[in-house]
Amino acid sequence: MTTPAATHQTPATPATPATPATPAPRRRRLVSFLAVIGGITTTLFLLVVGFAALRCSFGGGPGVPRRTVLEIDFERGFVEQRGSDPLSRILGGGDASVADTVAALERASKDDRVVGLVGHLGAGGYGMGVTQELRDAVQAFRASGKFALAFSESFGEFGPGNQGYYLATAFEEVWLQPSGDVGLNGLSAATMFLRGVFDKLELGVRMDQRHEYKNAMNMYTERDYTPAHREALAAVLGSMHGQLVAGVAAGRGLDANAVTALIERGPFLGPEALEARLVDHLGYRDEFMARVQEKAGDKAELLFHDKYLARAGKPHQKGARIAVVYGVGPVMRGSNSFDPLFGGGPTMGSKTVAGALRQAIDDPEVKAIVFRVDSPGGSYVASDTIWRETVRAKQAGKPVIVSMGNVAGSGGYFVAMDAAKIVAQPGTITGSIGVLGGKILTRKLFERLGVTYGGLKTAANADMFSELDDYSAHGWQRFQAWLDRVYADFTAKVAAGRGLPLAKVQEIAKGRIWSGQDAKAIGLVDELGGWPVALRLAREAAGLAADADIELRTYPAEKSLFEQLLADGPENSDAPVSIQAQIALIEQLRPVSAELRALGLGPGNPGALAMPGLELAP
Repeated sequence: MTTPAATHQTPATPATPATPATPAPRRRRLVSFLAVIGGITTTLFLLVVGFAALRCSFGGGPGVPRRTVLEIDFERGFVEQRGSDPLSRILGGGDASVADTVAALERASKDDRVVGLVGHLGAGGYGMGVTQELRDAVQAFRASGKFALAFSESFGEFGPGNQGYYLATAFEEVWLQPSGDVGLNGLSAATMFLRGVFDKLELGVRMDQRHEYKNAMNMYTERDYTPAHREALAAVLGSMHGQLVAGVAAGRGLDANAVTALIERGPFLGPEALEARLVDHLGYRDEFMARVQEKAGDKAELLFHDKYLARAGKPHQKGARIAVVYGVGPVMRGSNSFDPLFGGGPTMGSKTVAGALRQAIDDPEVKAIVFRVDSPGGSYVASDTIWRETVRAKQAGKPVIVSMGNVAGSGGYFVAMDAAKIVAQPGTITGSIGVLGGKILTRKLFERLGVTYGGLKTAANADMFSELDDYSAHGWQRFQAWLDRVYADFTAKVAAGRGLPLAKVQEIAKGRIWSGQDAKAIGLVDELGGWPVALRLAREAAGLAADADIELRTYPAEKSLFEQLLADGPENSDAPVSIQAQIALIEQLRPVSAELRALGLGPGNPGALAMPGLELAP
């Protein structure tokens, strides 16, 4: 007869003498006490914040001085969109938003209290598209008749500084520290090829693409550039180089041929840069600031652009509503995320971005949508999910205007192709209309390490996606059919969205990347420019006057770091400790992750609509 479990008792083992654990009731009382303290602290914090806001509303808080010199640290770095979770906010550091920087310059150009601009510059390296966005904003500020002076300790310290110097030429005076350099020496690109390593490790590569310019897989299959790969990359570099020459020539009042010759001689030591008229003055920061005071007057005060924007208020806060939706980073299914370990940046989650577009579509106050895209592509399915919402927006009478940042390629172009208008900078990497896929075969490598595998399957093609062995004849046929389907879908949607003949699209597609300047010439882009151009087109598409007041509202609504930390309620009360632990772990693993990423062994799949891998020198 079995003894019932309820009556079967094992004598308790006597506890080892030690400090007893806190009894559950005591723990609950402690948690309750801490919760009360937390609640009181939160209440006090909110009261202080509310009092401060009320004080500011009655003029008691800090305002904008009567004579203000706007100050921008261009060495901080710039991001398209700040992460929405606490971890990304913390790890994102002090990088400024591109949109906010442009907005601050626009607001200041029309503010009588602002008399000038001071820019602190370095090597740059934010990408050609963003550099041009900032450069345009500085030039627009100068067009208001206010001065703009730039100072740099060095445009690259024994290193490239092309983008930083290119941005500096938008200012009326460029100062360089006497010990500094001007790293103006032309653009370069480097692509890593792993075929030799894979051969040594006996890692097989079974991949394919549509078509010859879709070069992301070349990293695994080649030892050097293919002719198509070299042709496309050389064309993009050549276009960007021409833009660099033209910008420097216009900004410095030099002949374009003279600038080309100077770049061939670069980089330049400080005195050489002065002699070549690349800079106006050699001087230290104190000497530069004396010049700023001379231009602005004794009573002028410096104010960083983010503080100025907080005090003066962002432009476009009232009027007809224009929605702003961001699509930043590799395209992936699911929600937006921030990847501080592998890659170090945000992802464009189809759930988040499609949801944001739906919110804008469903908001009766929204007249048009500005969709800011900066993405090298990724998942075909995720890209298609986002694309569908741009189509629905058009059907709902809400025109979508796409504004492109540094790159909108492959999946990044897929999400944009049905917009009413597409705006890109001349240096935006655009297009790559194509698809790739496949797998890396690992069985031989593991066998060399002494690892063997057995296997079972319930269908002839059940192991099609296994990385141990090659595709069967049927599996390869299925894979080719998939590539054909994706490529046909992509090109057909480009043709429909852009109003181009399918034959024309197939001619300019083939996975090829283009500069924004060249993309406009072949019909993939409508206009060149940044935020101001996109907003002008949004007004036009919405049937608004060119000078109509508008309200820019971001979807989904942005939350403050404080709101994010409290978002999950009391059960998430240990979030700050958890974040600190994650940061510590990330810092320890970051070097390892960089090596894994370089070998193509990071998490997940780059996606069928991925861009070619390349590294552009700033």
